[in-house]
Order: sequence, then structure tokens, then C-alpha cells
Amino acid sequence: MQTIPDVTNDLSFEDFKTEVLNDYKIAVVSRECSLLGRREVLTGKAKFGIFGDGKEVPQLAMAKAFQKGDWRSGYYRDQTFMMAIGALTTEQFFAGLYANTNLELEPMSAGRQMGGHFVTHSLNDNGTWKNLTEQYNSSADISPTAGQMPRLLGLAQASKIFRNVNDINTNNFSVKGNEVAWGTIGNASTSEGLFFETINAAGVLQVPMVISVWDDEYGISVHARHQTTKENISEILKGFQRNKKEKGFEILRVKGWNYPNLMETYQEAAKIAREEHVPVLIHVVELTQPQGHSTSGSHERYKNAERLEWETEHDCNTQMRQWIIESGIATNEALVDIERTAKRNVRDAKKNAWNTFLRPIKKEQLEIVNILKQVASKSANRVFISKLATDLEAIGEPTRKDILSTSRKVLRLTLGETNAETTTLGNWINNNIAKTQHSFSSHLYSETQRANIRIKEIKPTYTDDSELVDGRIIIRDNFDIIFSSHPEVLVFGEDTGKIGDVNQGLEGLQEKFGELRVADTGIREATIIGQGIGMALRGLRPIAEIQYLDYILYALQIISDDLATLHYRTKGKQKAPLIIRTRGHRLEGIWHSGSQMGGILNLVKGVHLLVPRNMTKAAGFYNTLLQGDDPAIVVECLNGYRLKEKMPSNLSAIKTPIGVVETVKEGTDITLVSYGSTLRIVEQTAKDLLALGIDAEIIDIQSLIPFDLNHDIVKSIAKTNRLMIIDEDVPGGASAYILDEILNKQNAFQYLDSAPKTLAAKSHRPAYGNDGDYFSKPSAEDIFEAIYAVMHETNPVQFPKLR
Repeated sequence: MQTIPDVTNDLSFEDFKTEVLNDYKIAVVSRECSLLGRREVLTGKAKFGIFGDGKEVPQLAMAKAFQKGDWRSGYYRDQTFMMAIGALTTEQFFAGLYANTNLELEPMSAGRQMGGHFVTHSLNDNGTWKNLTEQYNSSADISPTAGQMPRLLGLAQASKIFRNVNDINTNNFSVKGNEVAWGTIGNASTSEGLFFETINAAGVLQVPMVISVWDDEYGISVHARHQTTKENISEILKGFQRNKKEKGFEILRVKGWNYPNLMETYQEAAKIAREEHVPVLIHVVELTQPQGHSTSGSHERYKNAERLEWETEHDCNTQMRQWIIESGIATNEALVDIERTAKRNVRDAKKNAWNTFLRPIKKEQLEIVNILKQVASKSANRVFISKLATDLEAIGEPTRKDILSTSRKVLRLTLGETNAETTTLGNWINNNIAKTQHSFSSHLYSETQRANIRIKEIKPTYTDDSELVDGRIIIRDNFDIIFSSHPEVLVFGEDTGKIGDVNQGLEGLQEKFGELRVADTGIREATIIGQGIGMALRGLRPIAEIQYLDYILYALQIISDDLATLHYRTKGKQKAPLIIRTRGHRLEGIWHSGSQMGGILNLVKGVHLLVPRNMTKAAGFYNTLLQGDDPAIVVECLNGYRLKEKMPSNLSAIKTPIGVVETVKEGTDITLVSYGSTLRIVEQTAKDLLALGIDAEIIDIQSLIPFDLNHDIVKSIAKTNRLMIIDEDVPGGASAYILDEILNKQNAFQYLDSAPKTLAAKSHRPAYGNDGDYFSKPSAEDIFEAIYAVMHETNPVQFPKLR
């Protein structure tokens, strides 16, 4: 543990003065943005505000050490840093506060995230990579506390991969692995498990990462004594401090109001991380938060008078101002001039941002009011419509909600009236909704030619002498081909490396391709996913292995809040085409059994969820995914690794299509829909049903997200007029999702002669053992009897009651 001494500077005094005064100007501008931003929320122009006041000076120091090619993974108080690297203007700051949906005006998220969440653009409009080595980079922020930490690990690990793995094309991505990943986090958020998991993993991996802990002693209203042992995160992390014999962290502590010490501390941290590839933690203490946590409350409610007085005195901007005067860098008068100019410029930027935000909405307001007046002139309800039009016209600062809500209410009042005016109104509403909805709903997945759903199917081919092999051999050999032909691909997870995963699907590959490309990790699922997200953000193609499907619950928050929303919340300006490999289905016991599918389904929209029935299909999915840009989870069948499959003669070429179902058996009496290991039981049961004259059509879903894009299931139902969904998840889980897709999106009701049925597992998680599986999940007999019951209801004479 150490405190960096006073800064020494090689600049001329005049250059030094210019540099310092420019920093002070940025600090003042940032503070004024925070102050005015809070007022905009309290006056109703913005919905919520969370700002970086009190953290300005240390962020200036961080920006000084930050180089082009570096990456930030931070939290929602880093506005000063973003301004200092030139990635955030004052108008953009307020555009974010107002949720402007124009990406050019609000480049952080086009209004999709609240203010304080920052990003830089990694992609061109066509989805191709920019040169990330020639720009400052910030990964897209998320709100969940400490959620930025796992991704930070991957951003740092990418530098290690670029530095140490040969044959990777580093153009646009790295210069000899010299890039540092910079993380920021509030002191209270270090209580989260994600923080400790990341700290531990970074120490093990020895990656170039600098974590700044902004410590103002509070987490919202809760003091550090309730948050952290000894009230001091760097003190309790002393065991991670490296020494001459053991690798670990370099841990530094510095006061957040001491400008020269901060500058030297950050330069030292950058040097260690960049040159030695050693992680560094900087504990920035004695910070303040002048406006409290957010616009949701006031810190006067929980800070006493003594603390408030101390914060006024130790405000980092105030301290920097005093230091500038005492050091002879500038006079009070000169600083007053800087402050007045900065405040005036911020006020002007705020005004411009608001007017720019409001202008197109006002234009729409004028358009629709004119249309409504025309509608009123021809309607029997002209009095009511005229009032709605007048009320809308009187709104000085309308929202799009005001406009559409009013126009749709008017449309109701014209029911039964068909004329040119009502047609114009209906068309205007339809066009406006389509245009505006796209502003809020686009880019959940890639919209370029590299969207996964655009990759065409290539079926496996076989010869007369194609060998029957264990399914794991197909997976293993396919990965061997992938690693040989794609040097940017790497895989990592628990037991993934030395033993080649618990089912030997990677057998021998670590020895062949090295420990960095086929790597073992600790038992830490959240940061395994974080490694994958960070490396994918930097152009690598990681495969993060989660040993069993139920273990994905440890990482579900990161998958849901970060990975699944990344492309959406940046409106297509960042991508992380991470592949998550796992295994599940039908193994006995409460865990390792695949019964969490419904929960996963509803939390990972933005990530494809693929459920291949065998290893050939799984191999095809991996080949497809590496040709596209969307992230995905591939759930291999845990009981399928030792089942025999024919070895395809075109293994490297096969591609399983995403969002496409497969009819594995044609039939005429009932459509059976299933996936994964359960599908094999359905196939066997269908053979037994044939003996009774029941000819079932079987459809393998293959891809839960996206689901049956070609609507092939409804085509089957149009032929059979009956539907049963067989699923191993709990009732109301995946089966409910599948049924909703078929009935509501494919409109299958019109073809059904019998009520659609779902056959799921029991409401509890599966019990252990063969008997536990039999009594917990749909068995062959359960499936047979359920299908027979449908046919009995249809034709009780031909199919008498079974029991």
C-alpha cells in the first residue's frame, strides 16, 4: 500500500498552466451540467438524473492517463472523464437527459438509457468495425451496481490475448496488446459479489486493468460502516497486494481532491498496467457528492451538519481552485472569468439541446392538429374532436405520447365515418407509430448482412461408409477445425482446458492450441461471461463455457442486463457476438436438469437461445454463429455425448439455421412440438402410436429465440388440425412461451379442431434418480397417453378410453 508523492512535471510552466486551466474549465463545465441537470429533472423536462458532481478532479487524472485504444468500463458518474477525452459534449449531455432519440444528437444511447450512461461507437453503420486503436473507447454502461466489473475483466484480457497469441489479425483492435482497461465503481458497490469475483479473477489472470474506486463514504444514504469491513476497501484488499514472490494487484490510495497527486497516481497506475500487464486498484478517498445520490432525494436527510460542512470544504473543484491560486497558475479573477464563461456556455448548450429535442415534436404537433381540425369539420362528433385538438394545440412542450394518445382517441370518435379525412388520420397514426416505435425498439439483434438469421443452412452429408461415433467426437472434431481456421476464437470455462470439458467435447485441444485459447477458469460463472463480453467487444470470438445449464443462473444478471441489451442500448454501435456453450436436459436431480428454461427465455431477449437435439446440430450452430454478429446460448444435450451419430463428411461446412424448425417426421393426425433430449422420447413414442393408427407429425424447434421465423409449425397444424407441445420445463415455462408464439403470432387457432395441449414437467424441480426423472418429467408413457387422450376425444369409437 502506498500514497503517490507530489507530481513532478516535464512540461514548460506555460504549457503546464494551459493544461491545468483547461482541466479546471472541464471540471467547472461538468459541475454546471450536474447542477442544471438536476433542475431540469425537478422542473419536469427530464425524468431522472444521476450525476458525477464531486468526482470531477480524479476523472480528469484518469483521462490524462487514458490512451487511444484503451477501454473504459464504468458506472454512471463518469461524465467528466467522457468530457475530458472528447467523447461527450455539453449538448450531448443534455440530449441524453431529455432522451433524444436521434443518435447523432444523443450518441450515448439515442434516448434508450437514462443520462449518465456512456458509450463510444465501435461500429460503422453497416456493422463493420472501426479502427478501435485510433480512438478512445468506452463500453456501454449499465445501471446495476458492479455489473460493469465482469465485462472489464474481458476487456483487459483481450490485451493479454493480443499480446501473446500468434496469428490473430489485430488490425483495428490492438497494438501489441498495449491497451489498458479502465474500470470505475462507487465505494458502496464494492460490496457486490461481482466486484470481488472480478478482483479475484483479474489477480489470477494478471491482466492490464486499472480499477478506480470513487469513495465518498456513502451508498445512497447508507454509510460505509454498513457497507465495508473496516470502512476501507483498499485496507481489506491488502492480501491482493503483489510482492516480490507472489503475483497480485498493485494497490494505490490517493485523496480525490488533490489534483497533482491524482495526476501522478494515475500515470503510475497506467505504466504498471500497460507495461507489466498487472492489475491496479486505485482507492480514491475523501470524495464528496454535493447533490446526493440522485434526483430522487436529498443528502441533507442523512448527512449531519458536520459532514456537510466538511464536504463543502473538501469539494474537489474547490480544492483544485485553491491549489491553482496558491501555485501561481492563475489569479482569482482569471478563474472567475473561466467560471462565468463555462456557466454561460452550459446554459446555452442546455437551451440548444432542449430546442433541438422539441423541434421535431412540435412539427408533428402542428401536423396532427391540422389533421384533427379537418376530421372535426366532417364528423358528427366535431365538438369533442375540436376540444381534443384545441387541448393538444395548447400544450407548449408536448411529448410524442401526448400527440399519439390524442390522435388515437379522436380515431375512436370517428367509428363508422369513412371519408378522406379519417383515412388521412388513420394513415398518419400508422406511419407515426411505425417510425417512432422503431426509434425505441430497433437493433435488439443485428440488422446488417451479418445477422445470424441470414446465415443459410448447409445440411450434413454422409457417405456409405460414414462412421458411427459418439456425439462428443463430432463436437470435438468440429471445434478442432474451428480453432485451426479461426485464430481469433478461444474457449474458456470450468474444466474446459486440461481435461477438455467434463464430457470431453474439447479433448486434446488445449495441448494442441495452447492454454490461452483453450483455458481453464475458476468457479466463477459471472466473470466467465464477463470475459466473453469484454473480449467480444474487442473483436475476438470467445466461447464462454458454463458447465451446466443451471449454473447459468449465477451469470444470468450479466447475460440479461449487459450482453442481451448491448446492441439495443447502443442502437447498433457496439456488438459482442459471444457464444455461451452449456449443457442440460433430462439428467436426474434438482440441478443439471434443464428445468430453468422458461426463466432464461424471458430474461435473455437479445441473445439467441439454441437447443440442438444432437451434436451434429450443435456443431452446425457453432459454425453458423461464427459467421454472424449476434450473441447466443447453445444448450447441448447432456445425455447425448455418448449416443452414436454418423460423422458428416462435410463437418466443417455444416450450418444449422437459426430461427428455423425442422420436421423430423411427417404425419397427418397431430402436430407434436418439442426440442432437445425430450424430442428423442417423442420420436420413440410416435413409433408406438403408429401401431394404433395414430400418425403424428414431429417438429424439432431447434431455436427457441428466435422462434420459427418461417411459421412452419402453423403450416403443419393446418394439415393435422391438432397441436401438442411437449417440454421438460415446469408448467407455464417454455411450453407457455411456445404456445403463445404458435397461437398469437402464427394465428394457429383458425386451424385447430381440438384444444391445443401442453405437456410439461411437474411444478417442482426434478427429483433424483431414474425414478425421480420418470415421475418429474414427461415420460414416454405420459406422452403416449396424452396424445391418445386427444385422439380419444376426437374419435372415441376408434380410440376407446385408455384409463
